[in-house]
Amino acid sequence: MDILNLPKFNILSISENENDFLIQVVTNSPPLACPHCGCKANLYKHGNREHVCMDLPIHGKRVALLIKRQRYRCRECSQTFWERLDHTIDAKRNCTKRLLSYVEKQSLNRTFVSISEDVGLNEKTIRNIFRDYINHLEETFRFVTPNWLGIDEIPIIKPRCVLTNIEERTLLDILPNRNKETVVGYLSRLPNKGRIQYFTMDMWKPYKDAVKAVLPKATIIVDKFHVVRMANQALETIRKQLREGLSPTERRGLMHDRFILLKRHKELTEMDKITLDLWTKNHPTLGIAYNLKESFFDIWDCDSRQKAFIKYNDWKAQIPKELQSAFEPLTKAMMNWDEEIFAYFDHRITNAYTESLNSLIRVINRLGRGYSFKALRAKILFTEGLVKDHKPKYQKRMDDYELRDYNFPMFENMPPVGVVRERGEQLRGIDISTLIEKLEKGEL
Repeated sequence: MDILNLPKFNILSISENENDFLIQVVTNSPPLACPHCGCKANLYKHGNREHVCMDLPIHGKRVALLIKRQRYRCRECSQTFWERLDHTIDAKRNCTKRLLSYVEKQSLNRTFVSISEDVGLNEKTIRNIFRDYINHLEETFRFVTPNWLGIDEIPIIKPRCVLTNIEERTLLDILPNRNKETVVGYLSRLPNKGRIQYFTMDMWKPYKDAVKAVLPKATIIVDKFHVVRMANQALETIRKQLREGLSPTERRGLMHDRFILLKRHKELTEMDKITLDLWTKNHPTLGIAYNLKESFFDIWDCDSRQKAFIKYNDWKAQIPKELQSAFEPLTKAMMNWDEEIFAYFDHRITNAYTESLNSLIRVINRLGRGYSFKALRAKILFTEGLVKDHKPKYQKRMDDYELRDYNFPMFENMPPVGVVRERGEQLRGIDISTLIEKLEKGEL
Protein backbone atom coordinates (compact mmCIF):
# COMPACT_ATOMS: atom_id res chain seq x y z
CA MET A 1 0.00 0.00 0.00
CA ASP A 2 1.25 3.49 -0.89
CA ILE A 3 0.87 5.25 2.46
CA LEU A 4 2.65 8.36 1.16
CA ASN A 5 0.35 9.25 -1.72
CA LEU A 6 3.24 10.90 -3.58
CA PRO A 7 2.84 9.87 -7.25
CA LYS A 8 6.41 10.86 -8.20
CA PHE A 9 7.96 8.38 -5.75
CA ASN A 10 8.05 4.61 -5.33
CA ILE A 11 8.47 3.21 -1.82
CA LEU A 12 11.44 0.85 -1.34
CA SER A 13 11.17 0.17 2.40
CA ILE A 14 9.44 1.36 5.58
CA SER A 15 10.84 1.24 9.10
CA GLU A 16 9.36 2.76 12.24
CA ASN A 17 9.93 3.23 15.93
CA GLU A 18 7.83 4.69 18.73
CA ASN A 19 7.86 8.24 17.33
CA ASP A 20 9.00 8.15 13.69
CA PHE A 21 8.62 6.57 10.27
CA LEU A 22 11.66 6.30 8.01
CA ILE A 23 10.51 5.64 4.45
CA GLN A 24 13.04 4.95 1.70
CA VAL A 25 11.84 6.10 -1.72
CA VAL A 26 13.08 6.48 -5.26
CA THR A 27 11.75 8.68 -8.05
CA ASN A 28 9.81 6.99 -10.83
CA SER A 29 10.24 9.71 -13.49
CA PRO A 30 13.78 9.76 -14.90
CA PRO A 31 14.80 12.87 -16.89
CA LEU A 32 14.05 12.80 -20.62
CA ALA A 33 16.64 15.36 -21.71
CA CYS A 34 19.82 17.06 -20.53
CA PRO A 35 19.01 20.39 -18.81
CA HIS A 36 22.29 21.84 -20.16
CA CYS A 37 22.16 21.06 -23.88
CA GLY A 38 18.67 19.64 -24.34
CA CYS A 39 19.95 16.41 -25.83
CA LYS A 40 17.64 13.39 -25.45
CA ALA A 41 18.41 9.67 -25.11
CA ASN A 42 22.09 10.23 -24.45
CA LEU A 43 21.99 10.16 -20.66
CA TYR A 44 23.45 7.57 -18.33
CA LYS A 45 23.55 7.12 -14.59
CA HIS A 46 26.59 8.55 -12.87
CA GLY A 47 26.32 7.84 -9.14
CA ASN A 48 23.69 8.54 -6.52
CA ARG A 49 23.27 9.76 -2.97
CA GLU A 50 20.68 9.58 -0.23
CA HIS A 51 18.76 12.72 0.65
CA VAL A 52 16.67 13.01 3.82
CA CYS A 53 13.70 15.38 4.09
CA MET A 54 10.62 15.58 6.30
CA ASP A 55 7.04 14.92 5.24
CA LEU A 56 3.57 15.17 6.79
CA PRO A 57 3.07 13.07 9.95
CA ILE A 58 1.37 9.68 9.55
CA HIS A 59 -0.60 8.04 12.35
CA GLY A 60 0.70 10.65 14.79
CA LYS A 61 4.34 9.88 13.97
CA ARG A 62 6.93 12.09 12.28
CA VAL A 63 7.86 11.03 8.76
CA ALA A 64 11.33 11.25 7.23
CA LEU A 65 11.82 10.42 3.55
CA LEU A 66 15.12 8.80 2.64
CA ILE A 67 15.29 9.68 -1.07
CA LYS A 68 17.70 7.76 -3.28
CA ARG A 69 18.61 10.58 -5.64
CA GLN A 70 20.23 9.71 -8.97
CA ARG A 71 22.92 11.70 -10.77
CA TYR A 72 23.21 11.63 -14.59
CA ARG A 73 25.83 12.50 -17.19
CA CYS A 74 25.14 13.61 -20.75
CA ARG A 75 27.26 11.96 -23.44
CA GLU A 76 26.85 14.96 -25.75
CA CYS A 77 28.04 17.78 -23.48
CA SER A 78 29.66 15.69 -20.69
CA GLN A 79 27.78 17.74 -18.07
CA THR A 80 26.39 16.08 -14.94
CA PHE A 81 23.18 16.90 -13.11
CA TRP A 82 20.96 15.54 -10.34
CA GLU A 83 17.43 14.44 -11.04
CA ARG A 84 14.87 17.08 -10.11
CA LEU A 85 12.86 16.90 -6.90
CA ASP A 86 11.30 20.34 -7.01
CA HIS A 87 7.95 18.89 -8.07
CA THR A 88 7.57 17.58 -4.50
CA ILE A 89 10.40 18.88 -2.31
CA ASP A 90 10.99 22.45 -1.13
CA ALA A 91 14.78 22.67 -1.29
CA LYS A 92 15.01 25.78 0.90
CA ARG A 93 13.35 24.12 3.89
CA ASN A 94 14.34 20.50 3.15
CA CYS A 95 10.79 19.23 3.44
CA THR A 96 7.94 18.32 1.12
CA LYS A 97 5.84 21.16 -0.25
CA ARG A 98 2.74 19.77 1.40
CA LEU A 99 4.48 19.77 4.77
CA LEU A 100 5.52 23.37 4.15
CA SER A 101 1.90 24.30 3.45
CA TYR A 102 0.79 22.43 6.59
CA VAL A 103 3.32 24.28 8.76
CA GLU A 104 2.26 27.63 7.29
CA LYS A 105 -1.37 27.10 8.28
CA GLN A 106 -0.58 25.56 11.66
CA SER A 107 1.80 28.40 12.59
CA LEU A 108 -1.18 30.76 12.81
CA ASN A 109 -2.89 28.62 15.45
CA ARG A 110 -0.20 26.76 17.36
CA THR A 111 3.10 27.44 19.07
CA PHE A 112 6.26 26.93 17.04
CA VAL A 113 7.58 24.44 19.61
CA SER A 114 4.52 22.19 19.32
CA ILE A 115 4.70 22.21 15.52
CA SER A 116 8.41 21.41 15.66
CA GLU A 117 7.76 18.39 17.89
CA ASP A 118 4.91 17.31 15.62
CA VAL A 119 6.70 17.38 12.24
CA GLY A 120 10.39 17.01 13.13
CA LEU A 121 11.63 20.32 11.76
CA ASN A 122 13.81 22.62 13.86
CA GLU A 123 11.94 25.34 15.75
CA LYS A 124 14.04 27.99 14.01
CA THR A 125 12.94 26.55 10.65
CA ILE A 126 9.30 26.79 11.77
CA ARG A 127 9.85 30.44 12.68
CA ASN A 128 11.43 31.14 9.30
CA ILE A 129 8.55 29.44 7.48
CA PHE A 130 6.11 31.55 9.50
CA ARG A 131 8.06 34.73 8.68
CA ASP A 132 8.09 34.03 4.94
CA TYR A 133 4.42 33.08 4.97
CA ILE A 134 3.41 36.27 6.77
CA ASN A 135 5.51 38.39 4.41
CA HIS A 136 3.68 36.75 1.51
CA LEU A 137 0.28 37.37 3.09
CA GLU A 138 1.24 40.97 3.84
CA GLU A 139 1.78 41.54 0.13
CA THR A 140 -1.37 39.81 -1.07
CA PHE A 141 -4.01 39.99 1.66
CA ARG A 142 -5.89 43.30 1.50
CA PHE A 143 -9.12 44.64 2.96
CA VAL A 144 -11.46 47.10 1.28
CA THR A 145 -10.88 50.73 2.31
CA PRO A 146 -13.82 51.82 4.50
CA ASN A 147 -15.87 55.00 4.42
CA TRP A 148 -15.67 55.33 8.22
CA LEU A 149 -12.32 54.48 9.75
CA GLY A 150 -11.81 54.13 13.49
CA ILE A 151 -8.41 54.68 15.11
CA ASP A 152 -7.79 53.46 18.64
CA GLU A 153 -5.12 51.65 20.59
CA ILE A 154 -4.72 48.40 22.47
CA PRO A 155 -1.88 47.53 24.86
CA ILE A 156 -0.02 44.48 23.56
CA ILE A 157 3.25 44.69 25.49
CA LYS A 158 3.04 48.44 24.70
CA PRO A 159 0.37 50.67 23.07
CA ARG A 160 -0.40 49.61 19.49
CA CYS A 161 -2.55 51.48 16.99
CA VAL A 162 -5.73 49.64 15.99
CA LEU A 163 -7.62 50.50 12.80
CA THR A 164 -11.22 49.44 12.25
CA ASN A 165 -14.00 49.60 9.69
CA ILE A 166 -16.75 51.17 11.80
CA GLU A 167 -19.59 50.47 9.36
CA GLU A 168 -18.78 46.78 9.07
CA ARG A 169 -17.55 46.44 12.67
CA THR A 170 -14.34 44.79 11.58
CA LEU A 171 -10.66 45.03 12.43
CA LEU A 172 -8.44 46.19 9.56
CA ASP A 173 -4.95 46.23 11.02
CA ILE A 174 -2.79 46.59 14.12
CA LEU A 175 0.25 48.83 13.78
CA PRO A 176 3.46 48.35 15.82
CA ASN A 177 3.04 51.72 17.53
CA ARG A 178 0.82 54.81 17.53
CA ASN A 179 3.37 57.35 16.31
CA LYS A 180 2.40 59.92 13.70
CA GLU A 181 4.92 58.59 11.17
CA THR A 182 3.56 55.04 11.47
CA VAL A 183 -0.06 56.13 11.01
CA VAL A 184 0.86 58.46 8.12
CA GLY A 185 2.66 55.59 6.39
CA TYR A 186 -0.34 53.28 6.75
CA LEU A 187 -2.88 55.84 5.52
CA SER A 188 -0.66 56.88 2.62
CA ARG A 189 -0.41 53.30 1.36
CA LEU A 190 -4.18 52.75 1.33
CA PRO A 191 -5.53 52.54 -2.23
CA ASN A 192 -8.67 54.60 -2.73
CA LYS A 193 -7.95 56.42 0.52
CA GLY A 194 -10.00 59.36 -0.72
CA ARG A 195 -13.17 57.36 -0.06
CA ILE A 196 -12.64 57.73 3.70
CA GLN A 197 -15.06 60.44 4.84
CA TYR A 198 -14.90 60.18 8.62
CA PHE A 199 -12.27 59.29 11.19
CA THR A 200 -13.16 58.55 14.81
CA MET A 201 -10.39 58.63 17.39
CA ASP A 202 -9.47 59.54 20.93
CA MET A 203 -7.69 62.77 21.80
CA TRP A 204 -4.21 61.65 20.75
CA LYS A 205 -2.63 64.45 18.73
CA PRO A 206 -0.42 62.21 16.52
CA TYR A 207 -3.61 60.59 15.14
CA LYS A 208 -5.09 63.98 14.31
CA ASP A 209 -1.85 65.22 12.73
CA ALA A 210 -1.53 62.05 10.65
CA VAL A 211 -5.07 62.36 9.26
CA LYS A 212 -4.61 66.06 8.50
CA ALA A 213 -1.37 65.30 6.68
CA VAL A 214 -2.82 62.56 4.45
CA LEU A 215 -6.55 63.40 4.17
CA PRO A 216 -7.04 67.05 5.14
CA LYS A 217 -10.64 67.13 3.88
CA ALA A 218 -11.83 64.17 5.97
CA THR A 219 -13.95 64.88 9.05
CA ILE A 220 -12.38 63.96 12.39
CA ILE A 221 -14.77 62.99 15.20
CA VAL A 222 -13.49 62.45 18.71
CA ASP A 223 -15.12 59.36 20.15
CA LYS A 224 -17.61 60.56 22.75
CA PHE A 225 -16.73 57.81 25.22
CA HIS A 226 -13.21 59.19 25.54
CA VAL A 227 -14.72 62.57 26.39
CA VAL A 228 -17.45 61.62 28.86
CA ARG A 229 -15.17 59.32 30.82
CA MET A 230 -13.09 62.38 31.69
CA ALA A 231 -16.06 63.55 33.76
CA ASN A 232 -15.83 60.29 35.68
CA GLN A 233 -12.11 60.83 36.12
CA ALA A 234 -12.78 64.32 37.55
CA LEU A 235 -15.27 62.83 40.01
CA GLU A 236 -12.68 60.22 41.00
CA THR A 237 -10.12 62.98 41.63
CA ILE A 238 -12.55 64.71 44.01
CA ARG A 239 -13.38 61.44 45.76
CA LYS A 240 -9.70 60.72 46.37
CA GLN A 241 -9.16 64.24 47.71
CA LEU A 242 -12.11 63.82 50.05
CA ARG A 243 -10.92 60.54 51.56
CA GLU A 244 -7.83 62.23 53.03
CA GLY A 245 -9.99 63.66 55.82
CA LEU A 246 -11.96 60.49 56.54
CA SER A 247 -11.53 57.85 59.19
CA PRO A 248 -10.13 54.47 58.08
CA THR A 249 -13.62 52.93 58.21
CA GLU A 250 -15.17 55.73 56.14
CA ARG A 251 -12.27 55.58 53.71
CA ARG A 252 -12.83 51.87 53.07
CA GLY A 253 -16.55 52.50 52.64
CA LEU A 254 -15.97 55.27 50.11
CA MET A 255 -13.55 53.06 48.20
CA HIS A 256 -16.17 50.31 47.86
CA ASP A 257 -18.94 52.79 46.99
CA ARG A 258 -16.97 54.49 44.21
CA PHE A 259 -18.75 52.32 41.64
CA ILE A 260 -22.07 53.83 42.70
CA LEU A 261 -20.65 57.32 42.05
CA LEU A 262 -19.58 56.27 38.56
CA LYS A 263 -23.03 54.94 37.65
CA ARG A 264 -25.53 57.07 35.78
CA HIS A 265 -28.37 58.18 38.03
CA LYS A 266 -30.94 56.34 35.92
CA GLU A 267 -29.02 53.09 36.45
CA LEU A 268 -28.97 53.29 40.27
CA THR A 269 -30.91 50.77 42.30
CA GLU A 270 -32.93 51.89 45.34
CA MET A 271 -30.11 50.76 47.62
CA ASP A 272 -27.59 52.63 45.48
CA LYS A 273 -29.66 55.81 45.80
CA ILE A 274 -29.76 55.50 49.60
CA THR A 275 -25.99 55.02 49.74
CA LEU A 276 -25.41 57.95 47.38
CA ASP A 277 -27.67 60.24 49.44
CA LEU A 278 -25.71 59.40 52.59
CA TRP A 279 -22.40 60.36 51.00
CA THR A 280 -23.64 63.51 49.27
CA LYS A 281 -25.47 64.83 52.37
CA ASN A 282 -22.43 64.34 54.58
CA HIS A 283 -20.07 65.65 51.89
CA PRO A 284 -21.82 68.29 49.73
CA THR A 285 -18.76 68.74 47.49
CA LEU A 286 -19.08 65.12 46.42
CA GLY A 287 -22.75 65.71 45.61
CA ILE A 288 -21.94 68.76 43.48
CA ALA A 289 -19.27 66.79 41.61
CA TYR A 290 -21.70 63.92 41.00
CA ASN A 291 -24.34 66.28 39.62
CA LEU A 292 -21.76 67.96 37.39
CA LYS A 293 -20.77 64.56 36.05
CA GLU A 294 -24.40 63.68 35.35
CA SER A 295 -25.20 66.98 33.65
CA PHE A 296 -22.09 66.65 31.47
CA PHE A 297 -23.32 63.24 30.29
CA ASP A 298 -26.69 64.84 29.49
CA ILE A 299 -25.03 67.17 26.97
CA TRP A 300 -24.60 64.21 24.63
CA ASP A 301 -28.35 63.79 24.39
CA CYS A 302 -28.68 67.10 22.51
CA ASP A 303 -29.97 66.81 18.97
CA SER A 304 -27.77 69.53 17.41
CA ARG A 305 -24.29 70.98 17.65
CA GLN A 306 -25.61 74.42 18.59
CA LYS A 307 -27.68 73.15 21.50
CA ALA A 308 -24.80 71.02 22.73
CA PHE A 309 -22.39 73.97 22.57
CA ILE A 310 -24.77 76.21 24.54
CA LYS A 311 -25.45 73.49 27.10
CA TYR A 312 -21.73 72.87 27.55
CA ASN A 313 -20.98 76.53 28.22
CA ASP A 314 -23.81 76.64 30.77
CA TRP A 315 -22.39 73.52 32.40
CA LYS A 316 -18.88 74.96 32.52
CA ALA A 317 -20.16 78.13 34.22
CA GLN A 318 -21.68 76.02 37.02
CA ILE A 319 -18.35 74.52 38.15
CA PRO A 320 -17.48 75.95 41.60
CA LYS A 321 -14.07 77.50 41.96
CA GLU A 322 -12.93 74.84 44.43
CA LEU A 323 -13.69 72.05 41.87
CA GLN A 324 -12.23 73.71 38.79
CA SER A 325 -8.81 72.09 39.19
CA ALA A 326 -10.39 68.60 39.20
CA PHE A 327 -12.40 69.34 36.04
CA GLU A 328 -9.58 71.24 34.34
CA PRO A 329 -8.34 68.28 32.23
CA LEU A 330 -11.87 67.95 30.84
CA THR A 331 -12.44 71.66 30.16
CA LYS A 332 -8.98 71.98 28.64
CA ALA A 333 -9.63 69.02 26.31
CA MET A 334 -12.97 70.54 25.30
CA MET A 335 -11.19 73.78 24.41
CA ASN A 336 -8.34 72.14 22.46
CA TRP A 337 -10.52 69.64 20.61
CA ASP A 338 -13.80 71.56 20.37
CA GLU A 339 -14.20 71.19 16.58
CA GLU A 340 -13.60 67.44 16.62
CA ILE A 341 -15.65 66.83 19.78
CA PHE A 342 -18.73 68.78 18.65
CA ALA A 343 -18.50 67.16 15.20
CA TYR A 344 -20.20 64.20 16.87
CA PHE A 345 -23.48 66.11 16.89
CA ASP A 346 -23.32 66.48 13.09
CA HIS A 347 -22.20 62.88 12.44
CA ARG A 348 -23.13 60.53 15.27
CA ILE A 349 -20.32 58.08 14.73
CA THR A 350 -18.49 56.48 17.63
CA ASN A 351 -15.78 53.92 18.24
CA ALA A 352 -18.03 51.97 20.59
CA TYR A 353 -17.53 48.69 18.74
CA THR A 354 -13.79 49.25 18.54
CA GLU A 355 -13.81 49.67 22.30
CA SER A 356 -15.05 46.09 22.61
CA LEU A 357 -11.50 45.10 21.68
CA ASN A 358 -10.57 46.05 25.24
CA SER A 359 -12.16 42.80 26.36
CA LEU A 360 -9.39 41.01 24.42
CA ILE A 361 -6.50 42.73 26.18
CA ARG A 362 -6.03 40.22 28.97
CA VAL A 363 -6.45 37.25 26.63
CA ILE A 364 -4.02 38.64 24.05
CA ASN A 365 -1.43 39.50 26.68
CA ARG A 366 -1.67 35.99 28.09
CA LEU A 367 -1.28 34.48 24.64
CA GLY A 368 1.54 36.90 23.95
CA ARG A 369 3.98 35.45 26.44
CA GLY A 370 6.88 34.28 24.35
CA TYR A 371 5.45 35.68 21.11
CA SER A 372 6.56 38.72 19.18
CA PHE A 373 4.07 41.43 18.25
CA LYS A 374 4.34 40.38 14.61
CA ALA A 375 3.35 36.81 15.46
CA LEU A 376 0.33 37.91 17.49
CA ARG A 377 -0.77 40.34 14.80
CA ALA A 378 -0.55 37.62 12.17
CA LYS A 379 -2.61 35.21 14.27
CA ILE A 380 -5.34 37.85 14.54
CA LEU A 381 -5.34 39.09 10.94
CA PHE A 382 -4.70 35.93 8.95
CA THR A 383 -6.34 33.08 10.88
CA GLU A 384 -8.87 31.31 8.68
CA GLY A 385 -12.51 31.97 9.48
CA LEU A 386 -12.10 35.49 10.88
CA VAL A 387 -12.43 37.47 7.64
CA LYS A 388 -15.79 39.11 7.04
CA ASP A 389 -16.84 38.93 3.39
CA HIS A 390 -19.52 40.79 1.52
CA LYS A 391 -21.12 38.88 -1.32
CA PRO A 392 -24.21 39.80 -3.35
CA LYS A 393 -27.09 37.38 -2.81
CA TYR A 394 -27.03 36.34 -6.45
CA GLN A 395 -23.34 35.32 -6.33
CA LYS A 396 -22.50 33.22 -3.27
CA ARG A 397 -19.54 31.42 -4.79
CA MET A 398 -17.59 31.03 -8.00
CA ASP A 399 -18.74 28.62 -10.67
CA ASP A 400 -16.73 25.47 -11.36
CA TYR A 401 -15.32 26.78 -14.62
CA GLU A 402 -14.10 29.92 -12.84
CA LEU A 403 -12.29 27.86 -10.22
CA ARG A 404 -10.45 25.99 -12.94
CA ASP A 405 -9.08 29.27 -14.25
CA TYR A 406 -7.03 29.74 -11.08
CA ASN A 407 -3.88 27.63 -11.25
CA PHE A 408 -2.07 29.41 -8.44
CA PRO A 409 -1.51 28.70 -4.75
CA MET A 410 -3.82 30.07 -2.08
CA PHE A 411 -3.88 33.91 -1.87
CA GLU A 412 -1.89 34.23 -5.12
CA ASN A 413 -4.74 36.11 -6.76
CA MET A 414 -5.75 38.14 -3.72
CA PRO A 415 -6.45 41.67 -5.02
CA PRO A 416 -5.45 44.99 -3.47
CA VAL A 417 -7.85 46.97 -1.30
CA GLY A 418 -11.16 47.69 -2.96
CA VAL A 419 -10.84 45.00 -5.63
CA VAL A 420 -13.03 41.90 -5.45
CA ARG A 421 -11.24 38.66 -4.55
CA GLU A 422 -13.94 36.57 -6.16
CA ARG A 423 -16.60 37.91 -8.46
CA GLY A 424 -18.89 40.06 -6.31
CA GLU A 425 -16.91 39.42 -3.08
CA GLN A 426 -15.02 42.02 -1.04
CA LEU A 427 -12.98 41.52 2.14
CA ARG A 428 -14.28 43.84 4.85
CA GLY A 429 -11.82 43.01 7.62
CA ILE A 430 -11.60 40.76 10.66
CA ASP A 431 -15.00 40.30 12.29
CA ILE A 432 -14.54 41.50 15.86
CA SER A 433 -17.32 39.32 17.30
CA THR A 434 -15.79 36.19 15.76
CA LEU A 435 -12.34 37.25 16.95
CA ILE A 436 -13.57 37.67 20.53
CA GLU A 437 -15.38 34.32 20.40
CA LYS A 438 -12.31 32.45 19.15
CA LEU A 439 -10.03 34.07 21.73
CA GLU A 440 -12.40 33.32 24.59
CA LYS A 441 -12.62 29.68 23.46
CA GLY A 442 -8.84 29.44 23.15
CA GLU A 443 -9.03 28.69 19.43
CA LEU A 444 -6.55 31.39 18.44
